[in-house]
Amino acid sequence: MHDKVLQTPFGQMPDGTAVSLYTLTNANGMVVKITDFGAIVTELHAPDRDGRLADVVLGFDSLAPYLNEHPYFGALIGRYGNRIAAGRFTLDGATHQLDINDGANHLHGGAGGFHRVLWSARPDADGLSLHHRSADGDQGYPGTLDVSVRYELSDDNELIMRCQGVTDRATPVNLTQHSYFNLAGAGDILAHEMMIRADTFTPIDGALIPTGHIAPVAGTPFDFRSARPIGERIAEHDAQLQHGAGYDHNFVIDKLPGRMGLAARVHDPASGRVFELLTEEPGVQFYSGNFLDGSLAGKGRTYAHRSGFCLEPQHFPDAPNQPTFPSTILRPGEQYMTESRFRFSVEKPA
Repeated sequence: MHDKVLQTPFGQMPDGTAVSLYTLTNANGMVVKITDFGAIVTELHAPDRDGRLADVVLGFDSLAPYLNEHPYFGALIGRYGNRIAAGRFTLDGATHQLDINDGANHLHGGAGGFHRVLWSARPDADGLSLHHRSADGDQGYPGTLDVSVRYELSDDNELIMRCQGVTDRATPVNLTQHSYFNLAGAGDILAHEMMIRADTFTPIDGALIPTGHIAPVAGTPFDFRSARPIGERIAEHDAQLQHGAGYDHNFVIDKLPGRMGLAARVHDPASGRVFELLTEEPGVQFYSGNFLDGSLAGKGRTYAHRSGFCLEPQHFPDAPNQPTFPSTILRPGEQYMTESRFRFSVEKPA
């Protein structure tokens, strides 16, 4: 790792507060840029099989579009990644009503979630630490939650993300990273070859809320246990694909609970780039960019249908209402801790 993180101006919040951009570079020339607004990863430049760098994440090259509505490009999501049915849950006998921002449901922490706040940033020799205090009642959540996120870029071409949190009152916590990847740097992602290390997934209803069942992937378009193109079965007449308008589902990772393990591997045959997600989380949301429609543009290109995919490490959607799912409740005296690694490499033709 290099001995410093470069800090540059990235505009201002509506109230005039300065926003910064932090550039992490490793010994191989790989570059990651992160802003303290939303703890957003704005750029990630990874080499192809010939050593050529390309920006493989979707986003914008200025602050203004991030201040407007966008599909969570690169954002740190909280307090709760993914959906909570009706924005409501009961905890210790009390029912809490959250912000409703996705039809009748609560999505990605609410309209004023962690992706919309200016984090307190502290760069150092090895990476970038960001902190945020979410007040009691923020978006309807109980308890004051202090969270920190640390990003490091290793010389093994891994972007490492560590999240921690403490609360003064029991509350759900489920942080995730919502980068959209395109390993080719342009075009759609349908030829990307996806492997997800999951024997099961959590089916959803028409509002994209888990039904509560854990279903086998075998014999379905959700079987990515062996790598195959994302687009191979995405258009099949399958009720689950219709609910999500493509892939927008949580997969149950085949690994020991709480242990770091490989969740997914993606290969772009055109460039040779490989992306591997390793995580301590029990699930990963695979989203195939179904609602990108060409209405947004950034960094010199238009974000058309399925021009990026997400692999969001997470606990399961709607877990506060699903007693059979792994718990997401953090209590006073406990510490929320989770780590995920976004590893980049290349695959050369035999």
